Amino acid sequence: MSIRIRALRLGQLAAVSTLCLALGACQMRGGPGDVTGSIGTRQTQPRTEAQWRGEEADWGKRYEANQRDRNAAFFYARALRALDKNAQALAVLEGAVIIHTDDQELLGAYGRSLADNGRLKQADDVLSRAHTPEKPDWRILSAQGTVADQLGEHDRAQQLYAAALKLVPNEPTVMSNLGLSLALSKRLPDAERVLRDAATARGADGRVRQNLVLVLGLQGRFQEAEQLARQDMSPAEASATIAYLRRSVSQPNSWEMLRGKAKPAARTATPETGAQPTG
Repeated sequence: MSIRIRALRLGQLAAVSTLCLALGACQMRGGPGDVTGSIGTRQTQPRTEAQWRGEEADWGKRYEANQRDRNAAFFYARALRALDKNAQALAVLEGAVIIHTDDQELLGAYGRSLADNGRLKQADDVLSRAHTPEKPDWRILSAQGTVADQLGEHDRAQQLYAAALKLVPNEPTVMSNLGLSLALSKRLPDAERVLRDAATARGADGRVRQNLVLVLGLQGRFQEAEQLARQDMSPAEASATIAYLRRSVSQPNSWEMLRGKAKPAARTATPETGAQPTG
């Protein structure tokens, strides 16, 4: 696949994703919680594409047999979202929340799916109703933050991430989202500091390090960025990634590219990933 810019999204958080200069090899998105799992981790979350396709097949059969089955709808939609079948996942969740009106976990998944499909204002509203001030959910707060970032409301996003971190200090997925938000605010030293902490936090994975690679590259520290990239990529992939970052950062529209609003100049084909919002 060629490197490309994507729109900032949840799930991704799940999910996410989202600030998107490309950085390395393709990865499957997680489910409604992106890196760490679904809003309510009732089962071990798959990690590979083959595992997600198995989930899609198994839960899809159960959902087709009984579309009122709450768990079938939730886990089937989770697999669809992980496989980037966003419109289909949204259709499943739209029906589920009509049937299960008081299920906040489903509502949270629905909010993320709305964001996946670009319906950001509606996603913002739904996510705000997916938990309560008396019983806040850090995953929902983080997801709300990624939507706020997509809406250009970076101060609000950072407040939401801070609220989530009060509930789960040192959670790498939230810290990573905060770092990306700070980068979007052009606060690169602050973004680097937060992402370095996130990368060393328990549970951090390569996607957090990739975000740090991006921020180092935006500061012109390409040698350091390449050394870090090699922790998760082959030397050839890391070299190609940094070469692309060099070209991208030198362009006058690099900050618009960071927001997913402008396309880079023509470039050579190489494996892709993006900065990873964790929804």
